[in-house]
Amino acid sequence: MVGVDDEAIRVLVTRLARTHPSGGSVIERAAIVAEGAGSESVLTWIIAHGGQPEAAVVKSSARHGLHGSLHETSGPAPPASRFVLPAGALD
Repeated sequence: MVGVDDEAIRVLVTRLARTHPSGGSVIERAAIVAEGAGSESVLTWIIAHGGQPEAAVVKSSARHGLHGSLHETSGPAPPASRFVLPAGALD
């Protein structure tokens, strides 16, 4: 998939995307990566066509008390697992 053109990426994204409640489309990062080399080009194309990383669900810590903070994890947020494209982006 290295060096693929705009139309080839559009066809790939259209094939992998599913309908999103917003009226647009949603595509899983895992599906893009599973297609092989060139996934960065596909992700770049999605962003260039109005795609946005889907907001991750933030889970609050259920651990409370004196030592609850010892079990909390911090660090960089994981990469978005899904991208939402606006309606008409794949037309």
